[in-house]
Amino acid sequence: MSHIHLRSVMLLLLITLLSSSEALAQSSSERDRIMKEIESLQEQVKAKEKVLLAPAREDAAPYEDFLNQPGTGLIRLLPREKYDGKLLIRGGGAYYSFASLKHEYGQGSDIELQQNSFSVGFAGADFGYLCLLGEVPLQEVGLDHAGAQFLLNYAAPSAEPEARQAAMRARTDFQANNYVYKDRLPVQVGSTYLLRSISYGDSDTLVAFRVLRKDSDGSVILLWKMLKKFPKPQLQRDKTAKM
Repeated sequence: MSHIHLRSVMLLLLITLLSSSEALAQSSSERDRIMKEIESLQEQVKAKEKVLLAPAREDAAPYEDFLNQPGTGLIRLLPREKYDGKLLIRGGGAYYSFASLKHEYGQGSDIELQQNSFSVGFAGADFGYLCLLGEVPLQEVGLDHAGAQFLLNYAAPSAEPEARQAAMRARTDFQANNYVYKDRLPVQVGSTYLLRSISYGDSDTLVAFRVLRKDSDGSVILLWKMLKKFPKPQLQRDKTAKM
């Protein structure tokens, strides 16, 4: 091979390598641009989700004094069957933690809205109880209310077998002090509820809430107040249980 031919081949190879490097650089730059666009779109969606989850100003206006008190709040829950999987927020806005003040599922979630019903206890040995008080003003419900006595005095089990037995018990109606307790109850607009949510490793709370209204999309507006925060429950795993 002549020097001229060899030089031509090397020049062609160099041009090819430079072209490939430029193409790779352009590809990497293009991917970075697309990633930035995705992140920007995600932030926009998150901002829209906050608007979707927010109660209307008209909902808060009548309760301004109440909401200025510590341990109170006003939230919207979205029906899981309609929004889960359609929003970026895990759980589709159907869950809420009264301890961490978050809708995101898995953050010690205390309540769920699904199929026009409230429920409590969603993962592992976590469980809880709901109690329907009826059309009782939320401001009148405290730790001395008769319906709160069972929930207030209930000691969360620490052993896993006992916790799972308690969760099974909560799936069926049972009575105490002439009130019915269960882990799932239907939504009744204008009614007040009590909720004891035991989320192992996260929180243990006793909350009272009232359903102010229900929107056309099935979402509900809840006015709530924290009655008591119990010590964070810890679960002693059953090492003999089969995996």
